[in-house]
Amino acid sequence: MPEAVIVATARSPIGRAFKGQLASIRPDDLASQIVKAVLAKVPALDPHHVEDLIMGCGQPAGEAGVNIGRVTAVLAGLDDVPGVTVNRYCSSSLQTIRMAAHAIKAGEGDVFIAAGVETVSRFSNGMADDGPPNPVFADAMARTAKRAEGGAETWAPPSGLPDVYIAMGETAENVAQYENVSREEQDEFAALSQQRASVALERGYWADEITPIETVDPEGNPVTITQDDGIRAGTTAEKLAALKPVF
Repeated sequence: MPEAVIVATARSPIGRAFKGQLASIRPDDLASQIVKAVLAKVPALDPHHVEDLIMGCGQPAGEAGVNIGRVTAVLAGLDDVPGVTVNRYCSSSLQTIRMAAHAIKAGEGDVFIAAGVETVSRFSNGMADDGPPNPVFADAMARTAKRAEGGAETWAPPSGLPDVYIAMGETAENVAQYENVSREEQDEFAALSQQRASVALERGYWADEITPIETVDPEGNPVTITQDDGIRAGTTAEKLAALKPVF
């Protein structure tokens, strides 16, 4: 049985939703730049030997619709390579790695591209979750709405169907209650995470793994994005240092 290995990786900078530096770029254009970059890291590979491009996408609709896996392959110059889109929400791209590894071990091919893309800033152009809810979940949805009013008992796994339409924020609140995680602990952990991110940016920790992205600014001028959005080196380090970390 052949062993599956990862031979090259690439990622774009991470952009802040709506206000970030990547808000103007389509998901298919963004993904195709990364696919080209990762192929360039393996010059000995004939790109036409790629068996499939497996693309993870949690909202595969609108600009990310029409099988964005195949669209990305075409935009990346892989016209003869098929593409498939996988939705497992936040773990969609992780699922693509799993599927590629399984395919190699099963002898279905030797070379696969496992990728993922999400552009929250572009969701106004079409989301996969816009459809009406299934009425069979009405009681579960009502249960969530009741909890949102406040004053409910500590969350515990309910009987009956789960609310599959619940928002991530509401889920987080339920988990925090169930696992007895206090707001103070959450704030302290968040502060520690931001402190580490600021230090990492100052040290250029992610510079080597980020692929520069060519796009345009809000005025339509060409720009090259090389760094993650969020905390810039030194901008808020003083404030963050004053916060008590959780450990």
